[in-house]
Amino acid sequence: MTEKEQPFELRTVALAAFGPTLLFATGEGAILPMIPLVAADQGAGLGALGLIAAMIMVGELVGDLPSGALVHRLGERTAMILASLVSIAGLLGCYFSTNPWLLGAGVFLVGLSTAVFALARHAFITTSVPLRYRARALSVLGGLFRAGYFIGPFVSSLVLVISPEKRSVFLIHVGFAVATLVLLLFTGNLTGADDPGRREAHHGLLPTMNRHRGVLLRMGSCAALLGGLRASRNVMLPLVAVAAGLPPSTTALVIGIAGGVDFALSYSSGQIMDRWGRLWAAVPSMTGLAIGHALLFVVTDVPTFAAVAVLLALANGTSSGILMTLGADLAPHPGPAPFLGAWRFTGDFGQAVGPLVVSGLTALAGVGIAGAGMGLLGFLGAGLLLRYTPRYVPRQPALGLTGDR
Repeated sequence: MTEKEQPFELRTVALAAFGPTLLFATGEGAILPMIPLVAADQGAGLGALGLIAAMIMVGELVGDLPSGALVHRLGERTAMILASLVSIAGLLGCYFSTNPWLLGAGVFLVGLSTAVFALARHAFITTSVPLRYRARALSVLGGLFRAGYFIGPFVSSLVLVISPEKRSVFLIHVGFAVATLVLLLFTGNLTGADDPGRREAHHGLLPTMNRHRGVLLRMGSCAALLGGLRASRNVMLPLVAVAAGLPPSTTALVIGIAGGVDFALSYSSGQIMDRWGRLWAAVPSMTGLAIGHALLFVVTDVPTFAAVAVLLALANGTSSGILMTLGADLAPHPGPAPFLGAWRFTGDFGQAVGPLVVSGLTALAGVGIAGAGMGLLGFLGAGLLLRYTPRYVPRQPALGLTGDR
């Protein structure tokens, strides 16, 4: 049978990838808003608060590169089980921490486990879902991660109503991580590390990066720019609201509505990519994020704030799963995990640097100039996507993709 003739339904990977993703992301979403608050209770100053909160992203960045080799050797299911155990250890360290530095170490471990878990589920979808369904599967995966981040804070708020002890939110994530473990243990093997093809395809991390340095430099730059714009959007909207003097409750409501719009488009993004091609999601998304950032300077009241927030949400939602899909398209087969580890590092690097660029530009020239600067980077990213995607993404005429690998 050809790939087109093989029947496939997304629910076949639901328990193996989608269920654990939602559980893990909900737990992480529950702890993120509370990390700086717990650090403050333990005596951390303002500078240390930001550093400790950032340790989860630092952990992801550090974990991205070795996670590829780890997933390749162990297999996706075993790697996700290991990541859940490391996460539980880090969360218990956070719960029992007595000073901000122990708390930061625990948060760092949670970040490491997130990198391994994310890479494992990415590799599983890449190797188990037929190409013509790939974007939809990865868009759902990305949407579930966003859903978990959306639901998690509400779960932690409910728990804090019952128990005023802020550190109890770490036990929430422990519960979700244990539930993830149970689900993984009862879903059976995903893809095995004992597959000879996987072993033969493994060339080590540095050789993998060297062999694919061209695509990682060019397409990786696109991934970093998109990751930076996504992250800066989350920073810019509250900053603009403060600069415009908007009420905090209104700001939270508008951002929440925009988050709902973003999540609602997750599956549509995958349909666009699978039907018309990756560029039809990637370029409009990057361009929309660029325009939205550039328009932040016009925000003076609630209607303009809401309009720009929804525009950014529409643009971001259109790209749900795009980085994972491009990574899967570009990865060698069999044995994509080492490449995917390096690929994920590029996007996560952009997410880490984006807010720093926003902070620097805001401090130097104000929030409007910061938005304009990020907008220019977005237009640059759209141009790079138009140039390099047809060159590196495999030719798939049925999907609307063009270009040779």
